Amino acid sequence: MSRLTKQQSKLHARAGSLLQQDSLTFDERLFVLDNWQESANHVNGSAGAFFTPRSLARGLAIETFGGRILDICAGIGSLAFAAYHYSAGTQTGGRPNITCVEINPDYVAVGRKVLPEATWILADAFDLPSSLGGFDCVISNPPFGRVQHNGSAPRYSGCEFEYKIIDICSDLACHGVFLIPQSSAPFKLSGIRGYEDAPTDKYLRFSQQSSIELDPNCGIDTAVSMDEWHGVTVMTEIALADFLQTRSRRRTAAGAVQPETISVIEQAVSLQRELFACA
Repeated sequence: MSRLTKQQSKLHARAGSLLQQDSLTFDERLFVLDNWQESANHVNGSAGAFFTPRSLARGLAIETFGGRILDICAGIGSLAFAAYHYSAGTQTGGRPNITCVEINPDYVAVGRKVLPEATWILADAFDLPSSLGGFDCVISNPPFGRVQHNGSAPRYSGCEFEYKIIDICSDLACHGVFLIPQSSAPFKLSGIRGYEDAPTDKYLRFSQQSSIELDPNCGIDTAVSMDEWHGVTVMTEIALADFLQTRSRRRTAAGAVQPETISVIEQAVSLQRELFACA
């Protein structure tokens, strides 16, 4: 547990008091998201559990869409809250059906007050319920780097926890939106002028093993939110993944699909996009 300032402790205590209520107003939910400190009663550093700043979560919601959204490593629901209230689907008058998966029971208890509209599942990302089903979009701000855990990813055998979560997510949804360290992204968009391709050896290994390609977002500079994290300052990127294309590449690589049939698959993928609102 890290030491909080007097002001942080005061605000955290106020958030805790609000959470004793049966239900919260919209503004009270925002207060909890901003001020409930993940480090107050948990050794969150070793677990890599740092909640997404609310301004950054709203930026990520710009790239989030679909009727069914899954938030893995959901924390207290920062990303899910933004997806529910600000994602692309809400612009057309609809609210997404959101499922949140989180391993920490205390975080789940807070999340259920912050976003009671979501389905909250207390589970390990490496041991998900078989009944979880498929989703249009999966979102995540997973722990970064070498985090101790049980289980393994389906394909990726490296050490980066964020890559393992993305590999797991690739079997669950059509589209993925992830907040990851800039060093794990194959590009630099945040904190610089312009854009740079920057694939590292660890990313290339991840991509080769998983057939996942991570793409840049619409131009969101995460550096503007660096001072809003609780207890950490980290440069991140919002990376996108087209998992329909990922699964097509896997079938081709496995020899299940001959090159002459790839165009047929591309047509099927296009149709599937329309059916699952993944376009």
